[in-house]
Amino acid sequence: MPVPRLFRVILPVPDIDRAAEVYGLLLGHPGERVHESRHYFDCGGTLLACLDPRREGWDRDAVPNPELLYFAVDDLEAAYARALAAGCRCREEGIAMRAWGERSFYAHDPFGNPVCFVDAATVFTGGEK
Repeated sequence: MPVPRLFRVILPVPDIDRAAEVYGLLLGHPGERVHESRHYFDCGGTLLACLDPRREGWDRDAVPNPELLYFAVDDLEAAYARALAAGCRCREEGIAMRAWGERSFYAHDPFGNPVCFVDAATVFTGGEK
């Protein structure tokens, strides 16, 4: 039996226009506005869907996602520079090597959503390292 495929992740944001700018810079591509309240970014087959709940017609404000989103990138140093330029707050200064073998940095986007960028050559997906 085939396994399910994750194809979309919703990221709540209070300002869809600002989110399109921030994530366009952060991810290095402009994405696509698919609705007045949604902006999609293709992240290797899984869509990151920035969504403004008020503009979507929901009766609530956006609150930051409590859990991390992880992105694998080929040029971690460039991703770090883009994160700073996009207004992200990094949890630590610079890039670090983790105990499990990943080179990465952790940050919060300007809306408070936690993100992590990992050097694609060091991604750990479980098992023995």
